[in-house]
Amino acid sequence: MPGPSAVRAYFVEDNPTIRENLIATLEELGGVAPIGYAETEQQGSEWLTQHTSQWDLAIVDLFLKQGSGLGVLQACRARNPEQKVVVLTNYATPDIRVRCQQLGVDAVFDKSNDIEALIEFCLEMKGTA
Repeated sequence: MPGPSAVRAYFVEDNPTIRENLIATLEELGGVAPIGYAETEQQGSEWLTQHTSQWDLAIVDLFLKQGSGLGVLQACRARNPEQKVVVLTNYATPDIRVRCQQLGVDAVFDKSNDIEALIEFCLEMKGTA
């Protein structure tokens, strides 16, 4: 069970190695409690919209086994104001950033360069930054 101040995070990431490393890093350094994951657009969209009271943060990759993270972002547009959705991708181009902003994401992080910024974002959500 997550601690009272842990950020309950749901991961939409189809690469098991990246997902496991990301979860371990964010648990250790970011105050994140992982509550589940999806590997496809449909799985992620369904879980996030059907369990609206169970998550604080969704971390979404854009390129998935099936579908796209953009579809997950679209599904999460009607979330509660305190819930955050961020994109973690290898393709954080200016065009992708604009498209993600149009879909209401709270931040876009590049997998290669922005892991520390993602950790900081999680700590700010937790209230310990």
